[in-house]
Amino acid sequence: MNVNPQIVWSPMPGGALTANTQMLRDNGMMDKYDDMIAEMYDCVRLGGFGTSVTPVSQFYAQQAIQNVMFGKFNKFAPGYAKMVLGYFGKTPVPPDPEIVKKAAAFMASSDLTKPYSEPTTKTVLELNDADPKKGGAVAKKALEEAGLPITDENIFIAASCKEKGILFLKDPSKAPMGCRFAEEAKPAAAKGGAVTVTINGKAYGVEIKGDGKAVVNGKPVDFKAEAGLKAAAPAAAAPAGGQEVKAPVPGMVLRVTAQNGQEVAKGDELLVMDVMKMETPVTAPCAGKVTVLVAQTDKVATGDVLAVIG
Repeated sequence: MNVNPQIVWSPMPGGALTANTQMLRDNGMMDKYDDMIAEMYDCVRLGGFGTSVTPVSQFYAQQAIQNVMFGKFNKFAPGYAKMVLGYFGKTPVPPDPEIVKKAAAFMASSDLTKPYSEPTTKTVLELNDADPKKGGAVAKKALEEAGLPITDENIFIAASCKEKGILFLKDPSKAPMGCRFAEEAKPAAAKGGAVTVTINGKAYGVEIKGDGKAVVNGKPVDFKAEAGLKAAAPAAAAPAGGQEVKAPVPGMVLRVTAQNGQEVAKGDELLVMDVMKMETPVTAPCAGKVTVLVAQTDKVATGDVLAVIG
């Protein structure tokens, strides 16, 4: 209901403001908000003035929090690094050469694919036209494989949102918008703490206290466990003595790219999380045989074990 003049110099669009403050809350970092907003100025100015709408506004905010936590451009958010290197087409203004140099070094050291060592001079449309994984034909094929109608609207949704679009078209409940409402519970905490349980479409925050006691949506509740009820079996049994791969942030599993029992090398992509409208890849920290413990659409909290490499 009021104007903050700081936003003029450090643009944070409404959608990104909601998503990124939610991410700060989920990680107990809301005290970093003012510093993050202040860092947006240099992230936008030095990054080439990309249009501040999703997903670019997310790149800016994620880089801003990296600057707050680790010092100015000492560490990069992958999306921001890719943007200044031209993965998504040229930016309206050439990015700062020093930022480009640092971003290229970060991408090389992170075992991430680096098709551009210098920012591209091509537009995003030119890049997309040359990409066999993009376009109307690819979207139509995805719709056909999912048994969905081939309409202009569906083609647009599948082409622009990929897996999330297909999930939404098949079952909107499997592709949640990530909105929070006052009456709903907080997101699931790490294993051993509170979790979110959805019953008949309504979410409840549940924390088991032991001895027949629980807290549901902040209120104490007595409960009785009926004999014969069994917990759901895990997606796969974790091998003993392996290296755990944990969720870096809260989010939803968008797709699993590694197969159980597959031999992976350090840096190989295991799965991709949907984190505040952003695709966040999770890679192998070491070489070995992987066991994935989650499935597509699973919601996870920071620190949850996603996979084990034995």
